[in-house]
Amino acid sequence: MKIIIEENYEKMSRVAANILLGKMYQNKRVNLAITAGSTPVKMYEYLVADTKNKPYFDNVHYYNFDEIPFKQKQGYGVTMTNLNTLFFQPAEIPESHIHPLDENNYQSQDKRVEQDGGLDLILLGIGTDGHYCGNLPGTTKFENLTSYVGEDATEHMKDILLSEVGGDENERPDFYVTMVPKSVMQAKEIVLFATGRKKAIIIKRAFFGPVTNEIPASLLQTHPNVTIVLDQEAASKLY
Repeated sequence: MKIIIEENYEKMSRVAANILLGKMYQNKRVNLAITAGSTPVKMYEYLVADTKNKPYFDNVHYYNFDEIPFKQKQGYGVTMTNLNTLFFQPAEIPESHIHPLDENNYQSQDKRVEQDGGLDLILLGIGTDGHYCGNLPGTTKFENLTSYVGEDATEHMKDILLSEVGGDENERPDFYVTMVPKSVMQAKEIVLFATGRKKAIIIKRAFFGPVTNEIPASLLQTHPNVTIVLDQEAASKLY
């Protein structure tokens, strides 16, 4: 496990973007699974500038690793909508290089990724409860593959789903789909990044404590090629 600590959010985001760029500069197909949310906003600003109108990145293909469908809206769910806004549209990534995961194809996700050559890198965030992708405590098991998760799993999950759809009860779904631990651990490289003091405790527990289903991200410490990118606030409990 490699840990990179940068002075602030902007520098941390630049490092994360550079790691992805380093993976992209290859003379072969590169498969990346990337995250949405608030943490990667600045990183995507850098990546848009670095990749837009660069034909030598035509080898790169992108996957979302979870999806929360809107209950009434048609089309993409929360994750793909955010990824489109943050990166795919401003960077003008061709649709043929974007491979959405959704409720209609989740059962074939792992086979599809395998047939495409596997994930070269998966970029993750982490929640204050230790979740990554849609792997909230009490919802998935370490041995699972990409799964459908129903809302009856936990009350905590219901609250998160409501938050993800902007607090609109009319759009809160009854389920979501996600790549789960076994799927994620099959990636050749894992990069997880976190910012802010509110993530400091869970970073220490997840990567310097026991491996347990109660803290889903703790499993990641067992991966042979994992990099943790933090700003100083997120790393503050490691000193």
